[in-house]
Amino acid sequence: MEENKRQKQVAKVLLEELSDIFRREGMNMVDGGMVSISKVTITPDLLEARIYLSFFQVQDAAALLHRIKERGWEWRKLLGMRIKNQLRRVPELVFFSDDTLDHVFKMEALFKKINDERNAASTPNNEE
Repeated sequence: MEENKRQKQVAKVLLEELSDIFRREGMNMVDGGMVSISKVTITPDLLEARIYLSFFQVQDAAALLHRIKERGWEWRKLLGMRIKNQLRRVPELVFFSDDTLDHVFKMEALFKKINDERNAASTPNNEE
């Protein structure tokens, strides 16, 4: 379903504010890797926000996602203090892992393999 203008505006505000909260709380650099908020979508009633997190070189992304989910009430409270004048109700925060970066790396590896195979096939063997 297509998001309306208000949903997009609220999602943008949430993305900016949550990114700043994560940076201030030290959650953007964890376990030798980086955590970033890649996307925020919000339901039409503006009561639930789905936050997609991207993990880069994090040892155990599932455990880190679980830790972030456990602190969800804290993130919502900090967010509420920042956006209290913009929204009547602070939406419930639901965190998901965004695996787009993994797909990008897999695709790059596949393209590199295909390119290497083409180069090997087009190079004549001079074994005389």
